[in-house]
Amino acid sequence: MCLYYTQGKCTKMDDPTHLETFNHNCSRELQVNAANFQHLQSQHLDFFLVLDLEGKIEILEFPVLMINAKTMDVVDLFHRFVRPSEMSEQRINEYIEGKYGKLGVDRVWHDTSIPFKEVIQQFEAWLTQHHLWTKEMGGRLDQAAFVTCGNWDLKTKVPQQCKVSKMKLPPYFMEWINLKDVYLNFYKRRATGMMTMMKELQIPLLGSHHLGIDDTKNIARVLQRMLADGALLQITARRNADSPENVEFLFKNRIR
Repeated sequence: MCLYYTQGKCTKMDDPTHLETFNHNCSRELQVNAANFQHLQSQHLDFFLVLDLEGKIEILEFPVLMINAKTMDVVDLFHRFVRPSEMSEQRINEYIEGKYGKLGVDRVWHDTSIPFKEVIQQFEAWLTQHHLWTKEMGGRLDQAAFVTCGNWDLKTKVPQQCKVSKMKLPPYFMEWINLKDVYLNFYKRRATGMMTMMKELQIPLLGSHHLGIDDTKNIARVLQRMLADGALLQITARRNADSPENVEFLFKNRIR
């Protein structure tokens, strides 16, 4: 996948060699035909926003895949590399070399990364473009929900990054679907992570584990399989509106 293209910064779209070498279609590896599946349930939402953040100290990568809940098709992709705001350049270089150097994408990270505040601004424009969110609606998503593999991304990391970036927690991060909890209640077996779910469902790994955009695609493939098997996806965690630091977990049986 051309990681310049996923961030709207590919300058070689007229280069036949580049186009032959790199994929520029985010849905190519996720194409399905919903008509072939007999167990699909009618979902309460229209779209799922599959998200898998990368970065332990600060967020380094923010990928989101928009999946149509009815057809299981990929509608669009939002992907940004994120530049830390409270780390020295030397520390950033060491961090990125250790994280992305071994995956061969450290150069594109340095070329394209932007501060988290800018990422959120661009993400909100993307949400608005797809009619999933407006400030006038009170900031909640419209007929869409985030899907994560665990609670860490939205329960812990986004609020931490918002504090570091000196910004308020956006209101559309108030609830989400933890796919591990849905998996537990639907298949009646525990899965501690993405790799376990993929192994049990016999889904081969695409791309590189711990490259956020690839993990997001693989989580989306697990989601597509669960939808095909008849799973109904419901909100599993919700923040208290008066005290957002408090999170209520809505499933009695859940991964702790």
